[in-house]
Amino acid sequence: MRSIDLEKTPLRELNNSLHQLKDGTNETEWEVLNPRGQHAMAVGVDAPVTVNIRGSVGYYCGGMNKQATVVVHGSAGPGAAENMMSGRVVVKGDASQYAGATGRGGLLLIEGNASSRCGISMKGIDIVVKGNIGHMSAFMAQTGNLVVLGDAGDALGDSIYEARLFVRGKVKSLGADCIEKEMRPEHHDALKALLEKAGVNGVKTSEFKRYGSARKLYNFNIDNADAY
Repeated sequence: MRSIDLEKTPLRELNNSLHQLKDGTNETEWEVLNPRGQHAMAVGVDAPVTVNIRGSVGYYCGGMNKQATVVVHGSAGPGAAENMMSGRVVVKGDASQYAGATGRGGLLLIEGNASSRCGISMKGIDIVVKGNIGHMSAFMAQTGNLVVLGDAGDALGDSIYEARLFVRGKVKSLGADCIEKEMRPEHHDALKALLEKAGVNGVKTSEFKRYGSARKLYNFNIDNADAY
């Protein structure tokens, strides 16, 4: 395992080393010490490697991730896993606002709570939050899945497209054009697979409610003007 101490090595040097990794590399295990809340750590990694960050990080950690597994053994600032393509980003603590924003693939697992705008404009990413999420989460979410084992704040799924939202706890309020939907067998199956993928055990899919688009804002209709 290659270990990088950021008290001795500049962050830019760490990211440059990670960017040079390719498929087939034998440097598959990385450890980052003393992250001290620095920003844009382990961004743009495009290789099947695991990066364990021993502490909390600043904004955009794991952004644009592709193939890699990035594990933050602490909390993360704004924009964790922003525009993620594939792979896995795990935050052992809490995540600040717009975690997983515009994510296109892969799995973002937040073991604590997520702040506001979690999953904003998500485009295919799967996000699993073991705690609560803040207001305006899944705003304009296009595709993908957001699974919340705790509660959701105000305006969940505002202006949502075709993303699927599964919430186990209470929802303070739904955003424009977001409604509760039936949990059919295929949704139970999909949710079960997501929970297994995230390593969540002992939770029944029957405890969740599903939310999604009412599809009234796709095209302007004068009858729906008050919703815009």
